Amino acid sequence: MTDPGPDRPAERPAEPAEPAEPAEPAQVTGNVFHGLTALQVGAGNTMNVRYDVNSPSRLDAAADELAAAVRRQWQQEAGLRRLLEPAPLPVRWQVSVRRAAGRVTGGTAEGARARFTPLPGVAAATRDSLRLGGGLTELHAAYAGLASGRLLLVGPPAAGKTAAAVLLLLDALRHRANTASSDRRALIPVPVMLSPHGWDPAAESPAEWAAGRLSREYTLFRGRDGRARALELLEAGRVSLFLDALDEVPGKLRTAMVSALEAADFRLVLVSRAKEAVLTAKRARLGGAVALEILPVRPADAAAYLLGPLPEPPPPAWDRLARGLLDTPDSPLAQALTGPLAISLLRDAHGDGDPVDELLDTGRFPTARSVEDHLLDHAVTAAYTARPGRPRPRHSPEAADRALRHLAVRLTEQGTHDLLWWHIPTWADRRPRAIAIGIFVGLLYGVPAFLMIWRLSGPVWACVLGPGSALGSGFAAALLSRRSGDPQPLPSAGWRDIFGWSAARAGVVQWLLTAVTIWLLFGPLTDTPLPAWLCLLATAPTGFGTILVFGRGYELVAGTVLGAGTGSWFDTVRDDHSGPPEVDTRSIGPRDVWLHHIRLRLLLGLLVGLSVALLIVPAATWMNGFWAGAPLGVGAGLWAGLVAGPVTNLGVATALTAVQLSAAEGTPVRLMSFLEDARRRNLLRATGPAYQFRHARLQERLAAGPPR
Repeated sequence: MTDPGPDRPAERPAEPAEPAEPAEPAQVTGNVFHGLTALQVGAGNTMNVRYDVNSPSRLDAAADELAAAVRRQWQQEAGLRRLLEPAPLPVRWQVSVRRAAGRVTGGTAEGARARFTPLPGVAAATRDSLRLGGGLTELHAAYAGLASGRLLLVGPPAAGKTAAAVLLLLDALRHRANTASSDRRALIPVPVMLSPHGWDPAAESPAEWAAGRLSREYTLFRGRDGRARALELLEAGRVSLFLDALDEVPGKLRTAMVSALEAADFRLVLVSRAKEAVLTAKRARLGGAVALEILPVRPADAAAYLLGPLPEPPPPAWDRLARGLLDTPDSPLAQALTGPLAISLLRDAHGDGDPVDELLDTGRFPTARSVEDHLLDHAVTAAYTARPGRPRPRHSPEAADRALRHLAVRLTEQGTHDLLWWHIPTWADRRPRAIAIGIFVGLLYGVPAFLMIWRLSGPVWACVLGPGSALGSGFAAALLSRRSGDPQPLPSAGWRDIFGWSAARAGVVQWLLTAVTIWLLFGPLTDTPLPAWLCLLATAPTGFGTILVFGRGYELVAGTVLGAGTGSWFDTVRDDHSGPPEVDTRSIGPRDVWLHHIRLRLLLGLLVGLSVALLIVPAATWMNGFWAGAPLGVGAGLWAGLVAGPVTNLGVATALTAVQLSAAEGTPVRLMSFLEDARRRNLLRATGPAYQFRHARLQERLAAGPPR
């Protein structure tokens, strides 16, 4: 059925009117359906029905797809952080009295022109409404109604600033999804949370940097056109940017970032520790920003949260702890449990029957810091202790603790909180990996070369040339393995992008043209004509190489015989043939990119080797015989496959480094799987392609060594 469109009302006979039950809103896949208007004419025998169906704009579709990906990403992350179940701790805030921002009236623009109008369905934020403070509902109202579009979430360490930002982001996505009208929904930006690490404000504007991050972290924006589409969304104000961990950036760079954000044309939410926010404001103050401070958790809220999952009446030790919180709100325990981190650690680290009331002993725990250190010391053990209803841990608490402490020490020595998997190969000496790869490649080449030379020239030449072939190939592979390439971006849909229809057609045309040309040159008019089937078989790799060069796998063959000529003209042709990436709205995590190197790039590299072999073997065998031609082609193909695949594969280098670290430090052999498991157990978190410890205090405590 063809939609009549907005300018052509459709008419149709109507059935006799009957009472209708309420129905779900109609939907039209791929379009925006604005409902129908019905007009009854005459005695009930005719009905004029008008359908208003408008195709969504390119930006509308991209914004909706991004919202779906962000919602899936942060729903999962909030679940891992236990922000949703059990019932989350109440988030309370007030306008900060610290000098972290300007006057509140600068953000509300009362009596002046507003930079941003309130989002649909939300009233404008006023000085009085902000002064009242509130919870999550009021926080979203402040974010959506602030005229300046600039919001700072500040507070002391472990106050729950990031948790509040995540819950605010989910509320903003929910508000956008609940807006039925597409026109009104287009006025509500999609919130995206990023870390500012890696941004150089002197080289990139906020929009350009954010577009680059979106293109790396969301498959929707893969490819050259994807980054341009992300930039267009940002410049149109269709995305709001949540910048977390701003306080972890060095002071001068943080000041430059805040100064650059002044010109951003989209809404901003900055998350920072209060101390660093005040220091930054002395040098660069974000115009119109309003600083809201996350308040400490009240003892009554902490007690209710801790007793919530327990039976009624609660176990005696838990009951005494809760009463201690309420009766002595100034105790070290109560002071320690003013932040969500310590409260969740206490709940995670102790079972229903554990003697948790020991934390009330001020002799053993005289300060809030000592209570927090005790909880941090038990965090890893609690996460890797088998409990009913939870997946059985793959690692013992001792092994997990040893591995995480080693990681914490490494990151602390590097002065960073970001664990980037492609930096792992630098944690161990490259020479053992190079030697291992050299021995593998040498044996792979040496044994067949020895047997082939024995058959062709006898045992003497086999003993002379065979070991030389093994040593030469192994040495070359070892040298190449020492300079593994940079991490490559993950294509949006893998095989579907690399072997797109347009690039495939170009490959088939190139293959047939090459085959026909060679057949005409070396076919019927020559003394030793090549048969047509041999021309087709031998030139098939040229079609495969063309697909890679014109598609999104060109970096695999750049500089090889299959990808010769990858200059600016080829870049233009490739852009025409590759087209936009297949829509696959996923957020990309660290393990996703690593698996991409191990699987997709490895397999494509081996296909490159197969193509090189196929390019040489048939013709060489036809001209010189099997034993003279086949080994040459197989050797060339094997070498190309190894170089394009495992030898220079950064993912393989990371896996081999994990084996080295396991032997030297006792870390898990499958290190990437361990990191992902630690994230699921809420000890690590993923921020784009990097892992981080759940909190900086956890990294600090683990790096300090085992408790005495």
